[in-house]
Amino acid sequence: MSVSPRAPDEPVRLTRIYTRGGDRGETSLGDGSRVRKLDCRIGAFGAVDELNSHVGLALAAEPPEEVREVLARVQNELFDVGADLSVPYGVGDGRLRVDHAKIEALEELCDRFNADLPELKSFVLPGGGELAARLHVARAVCRRAEREALAAAEEVEVNPLVLVYLNRLSDLLFILARTAAGDDVPLWKPGAS
Repeated sequence: MSVSPRAPDEPVRLTRIYTRGGDRGETSLGDGSRVRKLDCRIGAFGAVDELNSHVGLALAAEPPEEVREVLARVQNELFDVGADLSVPYGVGDGRLRVDHAKIEALEELCDRFNADLPELKSFVLPGGGELAARLHVARAVCRRAEREALAAAEEVEVNPLVLVYLNRLSDLLFILARTAAGDDVPLWKPGAS
């Protein structure tokens, strides 16, 4: 993928999708440095990219407008998460994009959507309709993205707020899945078979 030069607030312009630059197992980080595709950061932002695709799949299930707005915003923010993971920590001022405000916004959304849900008295089984099931898959992928980011943080410095963001996002996706399921939330029944 070839990216054209741009101003900091200008959207990315892709001039060519294939470049042959990764044919030997290497790719570029956000600062232009080359790393193996097996680099921990590539795994982390690859998992974030997969998560973003699952959020898009949930959007394709035509959620109610208030959920659609949240998921659309999350998709954009996941690009910021990926950008943070793809730029070595401390490179260039102002490049990190996940901040406390984004985390606080997720917490407010968790509180808002959770306020109308009944108290949990059992584990929730993934399901409860198409949208709820898709949100549960996104939640599970979010947990994996968080683990990949944690693994990367063990090897290289990453924006620590990325880890917090992914943790809060998985909580929000769980709450949204319960919201989408409504009264059809499938609950775990011990010993059921």
